[in-house]
Amino acid sequence: MALPAREQVTYWGIAAAVFLVVLWYLGDVMLPFVLGAAIAYFLDPVADRLERLGLSRALATALIAVAAVVLFVVLALLVIPSLIRQATELIEIAPVLVAQLRDFLVSRFPDIVVPDSQLRQTFDQVGQTVQSRGAELLNTVLASVGSILNVVLLFVIVPVVAVYMLLDWDRMVARIDTLLPRDHAPVIRRLAAEIDASMSGFLRGMGTVCVILGTYYAVALMLVGLNFGLVVGFVAGVLTFIPYVGAIVGGALAIGLALFQFWGEWHWIVAVAVIFQAGQFVEGNVLTPRLVGTSVGLHPVWLLLALSVFGSLFGFVGLLLAVPVAAALGVLARFGIEQYRMSRLYRGREALQDGEEE
Repeated sequence: MALPAREQVTYWGIAAAVFLVVLWYLGDVMLPFVLGAAIAYFLDPVADRLERLGLSRALATALIAVAAVVLFVVLALLVIPSLIRQATELIEIAPVLVAQLRDFLVSRFPDIVVPDSQLRQTFDQVGQTVQSRGAELLNTVLASVGSILNVVLLFVIVPVVAVYMLLDWDRMVARIDTLLPRDHAPVIRRLAAEIDASMSGFLRGMGTVCVILGTYYAVALMLVGLNFGLVVGFVAGVLTFIPYVGAIVGGALAIGLALFQFWGEWHWIVAVAVIFQAGQFVEGNVLTPRLVGTSVGLHPVWLLLALSVFGSLFGFVGLLLAVPVAAALGVLARFGIEQYRMSRLYRGREALQDGEEE
């Protein structure tokens, strides 16, 4: 005899509460395992495609691991040192840029901004704050990454977890399927498939879009000679994960730096603006429709809310889990609405008439 619906809701509610409590207390410990699982989930379609080409799962996993190691070595030797150096220089030069902006406003609009005014003092404070906070943030990140424990976690445990989970991914999914409640297994499988489609479409699609746009912005901005072009491209590429934010922040930062560097050479400033316009055109008309699609079901506002809530509650682990949870809640919400539209609560007398006719 199946359990009543009320008891089932109670048990599943207790399980969800226990999961959140464990996540709250063990968030830092779970970080390498969550990262490893995310990497394995991201690369599972690649392994599946290699299997369809005739390779075994073990050989496909080994090939992906070797390619990842080569890519990491190239990034560590060529890109990461330059990125850190440019980020440090940008933080150090921030007060100079703010001072130049202040002087520009004073010279162009003397009636609005006068020397020793409150606005002038505000500009000075902004520059000092950016320098102090930015340097503090960068030093904290570098110190945390440079610690022995975090090096072990990030460069040993995460790859090992990712490789093992990628190797056993299909077996794990099949094992979980055998543990589903038999009465609800078909519905759970359907919802899981919809969650996977929504989550994979966004994570894999937007991840690829971020890499393509970040690389394009960085290379194009460095080719036109913009200082800190690598940092701007990296920031714009990462923030592209949040719709519209990457273009706004990256474009404002790049054009602002171009105004200070190329003042009077308007063709270079226009070139920087054209780079971002071209990037947004390609993203909106080519990359996002082809790689992400239109049926992902994650509204930008819903995504921002999930990132804010889970990031504030569970830190970096919460940020990693925000998109999967948002995708799952979106699918469950649509399922709940579907059930509501079929219920007597929604249909009212129409449902009673249909019941009488039957």
